[in-house]
Amino acid sequence: EAQLVQSGGGSAQAGGSLRLSCVAPFLTYSTMGWFRQAPGKEREGVAAIDSDGSPTYADSVKGRFTISKPYAKNILYLQMNNLKPEDGAMYYCAATFGRMTGIRALSSVDYNVWGRGTQVTVSS
Repeated sequence: EAQLVQSGGGSAQAGGSLRLSCVAPFLTYSTMGWFRQAPGKEREGVAAIDSDGSPTYADSVKGRFTISKPYAKNILYLQMNNLKPEDGAMYYCAATFGRMTGIRALSSVDYNVWGRGTQVTVSS
């Protein structure tokens, strides 16, 4: 049974918007994040948020993507605006009990719970 349940994503044109959601139905995690992997490329951290609500973003999405996690709710969102074709990838939600901030929060190494992924396709 999936520990993180993802929804959202799909297809959009360049300049458009999509929103991803991730529910952790059983446990509360200190840090949650979004990662993506395009064909032939390594998985990369997109955004993360810690238990204090402090976000961290990859440079490639700053100013366009917003990660949020409503207080006391185990739901994680990624609002993606002004999408670019290079944003197209499989997006994964991830979580860990450890509290991570900054660049470390964008490394997949310390995340031990993962969603199954959702596809995002952006056409030019």
